[in-house]
Amino acid sequence: MMRFTIIILILNAIGAFSQTPSTHEFTFYMGCSFNGTAEVGFQVDDEQLMYVDFHRQKVVVTLPQFIVYNPSELIAAHYVYRNSVRNRKYCLSVLYFLKELEKLKQSTIPPEVEDPPDSILYPSEEVELGVENSLICFVNNFFPPSINVIWTKNGDVVSEGVSLSRYYPNNDQTFRQFSTLTFTPKQGDMYSCTVEHPALERPNTRIWEVDLGHPSIGLDIYCGVGLTVALLGVATGTFLMAKAHFVQ
Repeated sequence: MMRFTIIILILNAIGAFSQTPSTHEFTFYMGCSFNGTAEVGFQVDDEQLMYVDFHRQKVVVTLPQFIVYNPSELIAAHYVYRNSVRNRKYCLSVLYFLKELEKLKQSTIPPEVEDPPDSILYPSEEVELGVENSLICFVNNFFPPSINVIWTKNGDVVSEGVSLSRYYPNNDQTFRQFSTLTFTPKQGDMYSCTVEHPALERPNTRIWEVDLGHPSIGLDIYCGVGLTVALLGVATGTFLMAKAHFVQ
């Protein structure tokens, strides 16, 4: 909730009645806020002379009695309290005007566009059981730069061994960031990286499992391509041999 407070200061320099010429600063201050409170006071050189007590509807004089015989009569003659009430109303009117002006300003500002992040989870090095490694959660293409990364191991939240990089800007005004978890692979362990961001309807979670019991997809593809090339070579050689026999 916005709070508005306005303070008006009126400064006047006056001469002190003494044998040594000098200049002093006389200050009248008035302040008000939306909760209905207001302050009005007078001071000289940071020393308070009087203030207005709106609750008791009177002016409280802090001026010493020896300066004037009856300070209250002096203040009453200048209608300090009546003028203070009038000035308080004026102060509140200015305050409400500034509030409406702020609302109008906010309504003309277009809402900020948010971009949800993409994330991937992968080990930094080739995985070997019992050998320390690092999992990298790479979060990219998000705006504004405000994300929260949560790591888990076998369903339990992990905080030890976790690090988070600074935000790096992309060329399209989005950002990227890395979070790293240091771990020691053990067969069957399951890790997850969950990313929270204002543009996401729900947190984005990536899962990685230690499973060295099966050959990797890359190896399968490599073997498949090699087998295809070998079969193609056999077929080509057979065709050429048959063609040469037919020509003879």
